[in-house]
Amino acid sequence: MALEPLAEELTVERIIANRGLWRDAFRATLHTASAKVGLVLLGFLLVVAVFAPLLAPYGPNEVLLGQGVKVREPPCVHLFGCPESKPQHILGIDGNGRDELSRIIYGARVSLLAGAAAVAFALVLGTIFGLLAGFYGRWFDSVIMRSMDVLLAFPALLLAIFIVTVLGRGLVNAIVAIGLVTIPVYARITRASVLSVREQDYVAADRALGVSSLRILQHRILPNSVTPLVVQATLGIATAVLEIAALSFLGLGVQAPTAEWGSMLAAERNQVFTAPHLVVFPGIMIMINVLAFNLLGDGFRDALDPRLRR
Repeated sequence: MALEPLAEELTVERIIANRGLWRDAFRATLHTASAKVGLVLLGFLLVVAVFAPLLAPYGPNEVLLGQGVKVREPPCVHLFGCPESKPQHILGIDGNGRDELSRIIYGARVSLLAGAAAVAFALVLGTIFGLLAGFYGRWFDSVIMRSMDVLLAFPALLLAIFIVTVLGRGLVNAIVAIGLVTIPVYARITRASVLSVREQDYVAADRALGVSSLRILQHRILPNSVTPLVVQATLGIATAVLEIAALSFLGLGVQAPTAEWGSMLAAERNQVFTAPHLVVFPGIMIMINVLAFNLLGDGFRDALDPRLRR
């Protein structure tokens, strides 16, 4: 058929164009100041999370009260004049006699994994719903998107609190709750991309050749709709980390004695004036985490959007 060479030519050209786009976008990202800072901060967090057993001076739940320390003792650094006779605790001791630095280091694992898992859960389901709604349209589109509108009508954090209350407390349920309330964002982005991509010539050529809808979705529509999803997923991890910390702060997320920055803030929130180090340092780590993904997401957005390139 005459259309077959045309379809193959369009496919090859599209693959080459996509590879060039991602290569140029990656290079442009590395030349963006915000992305550089975000990558450095994210690299720092990843190193802390991966090498937590090597970096932490104590176990995250190890009680040190029998080693000459007191509850909520301020930081003790020998280099800054702390007596050599006392064990060194760079960020102090928490209300249960545990090393604050060790718990903050291990908390990086929980926050990063929970944020990534929540976004991955929402990304998969949201992409599926968006693909189906945008590609098939009609009543299928109406049912899916009106359902997404219903979810968007509720404040995200309040809806997550309700879901966790129904499912029960715990990290897994908190991840599921954050993922569920975020699904509409990815569904709407995917649908908008699909509506544009499905009108392209290479999709029309596949349809004329009798290619199945599933194959068109897998090999034509989805690969050409991922660009905005990458940006949103990167920014979404920052939001997910913040919301999981909020749920843990309220006692609905990570449960004691697991080290997590939000729960650490909640445990010592009444000591902000008497032991500020127990509130300040977990808060700083949450800020660094959110800032890293926001800056990286901004860099991706600038690199992948030709209108923002200079």
